[in-house]
Amino acid sequence: MAENTGKEFGVLPLFDPALSRMVRAPLEEGAGWWAGAPTAMFDHLSNQFFIVYRLRQPRDQGRGVECRIATSDNGISFTDIWALPKSTLGALSLERCSLMRGLDGIWKLYISYVCPDDGRWRISLLEAKEPDQFDVSKMIPLFTADSLGVEGVKDPNVFLFGRMVYMLVSYATREPKLDPKFEPKKHATGDIYSTGLTRSRTGAAISGDGKRFQWLGDVSPRSEFVPILNPSGCSIEKTGTGWDEYCRRIGAIVPLPHGGYQAFYDGSASVDENYEEKSGIAITYDLKNYYSLSPDSAGIVSPYGTGSLRYIDVLPVGHELFYYYEMAQQGGGHDLRVSVVERD
Repeated sequence: MAENTGKEFGVLPLFDPALSRMVRAPLEEGAGWWAGAPTAMFDHLSNQFFIVYRLRQPRDQGRGVECRIATSDNGISFTDIWALPKSTLGALSLERCSLMRGLDGIWKLYISYVCPDDGRWRISLLEAKEPDQFDVSKMIPLFTADSLGVEGVKDPNVFLFGRMVYMLVSYATREPKLDPKFEPKKHATGDIYSTGLTRSRTGAAISGDGKRFQWLGDVSPRSEFVPILNPSGCSIEKTGTGWDEYCRRIGAIVPLPHGGYQAFYDGSASVDENYEEKSGIAITYDLKNYYSLSPDSAGIVSPYGTGSLRYIDVLPVGHELFYYYEMAQQGGGHDLRVSVVERD
C-alpha cells in the first residue's frame, strides 16, 4: 500500500496472476474441469486459515459435484478436513459456499446448490461445533428464489462487522418483459444463469445471528457514466463497452485505510461468457451503493486460456493480503490459486 503523500490516500495493492501459486487443481484436465469458487477466513482462536471451495466437472458429467473445507497454518498449503458431495443433498449442482465462526462460537456454513424440487439455486445453512462436523440432516433453509422474488440465489460470502453479519450473494433477475413462451425453459436445465433468460446481479442481506437475515436488495455495481460529445459536438458517444452488461457479481470486499471498501466483482458481456467471467473493481462507502471502477474492461484477467479470473476473495492477515481466486488455464480448466502481497 503506497505511502500517503499529498492527496494520495493509500492504494490497495493488487496481484499478478502470472505469479500466483496453485492451491487446488481440478479433478481432471480440460474444459469444464474446475477447482475454485473459494471463500476464505482466518480464525483468530485457532490461528488457522480456512477456505471453502468447489470442484466441478463438465456440464454433461455433473457440473458442481463437491464442496470442501480445507485448513492451513500459512494460507498457502491446505489440508482438506470436510467434504459435501452434491449427492448427499440430492442437488443438481453445488457452487460457492462460505464459512464463518459466529459470535456464539458456533461454526456456520452457507451452502448454495440447485434444489431438485424446482431446479432453482438456493442458499441454506449448516451449523456445527467444529468445522469438520457439519451434519447435512440439520440443514436450515435461508433463501429461495421465490422468497426473494427472483429466479435463483447462490454464491454467498459472509463478513462480520461488529455484531452484524453481512452477506453478499449472486441472484438471477426476474425479467418483466420476458416472452411467456420462454417460461418453461428457465429452469429446465437446473441453471437459470446459463439460459440467457435472466441477468446475474448482486444482492446483500444482514443479520444479527447469522440465521435470520434482512434482505437489502440489489447492490450491483453501478456504471452509469456521463456521455461524451464527439469533437463536432453534434452527437453523443456512449462510454464503456458493456463488458459487464450480463453479469455483475460482487464476491469480495476489503476495507480501505481511509474509509470505504474496495470490492471485486465478476463480469461478463453476455450469457456466452457465463462460466468464464473476468474480474472488475468497485468501491463502496456504505455497503449498499457500489460503483464500478472498471468502466471499459475487466481489471484483472488470467494470462491463459479464456482469460477468465473470477470468484476473488481477499483476506487481510497481518501485513499481507491473501487473494484467492479461480483462474483459467491454457487447457481450458480452472485452478484455485492464491497470491500474497504486502500491505502497509
